[in-house]
Amino acid sequence: MAVEIRELVIKATVVNTDANTADSSGSAIDKAQIIQECVKEVLKIIAKSKNR
Repeated sequence: MAVEIRELVIKATVVNTDANTADSSGSAIDKAQIIQECVKEVLKIIAKSKNR
């Protein structure tokens, strides 16, 4: 049986407690890391749904 994903909802909360001392390159790395972690979680969910 095929699984069709009609809607994908991703929610994230990012809290920057030290906004004044963060430089732009550090925030770009943080954003890339957050995106990478989100992609990993989505792939885990898709793999889990294929095993059903």
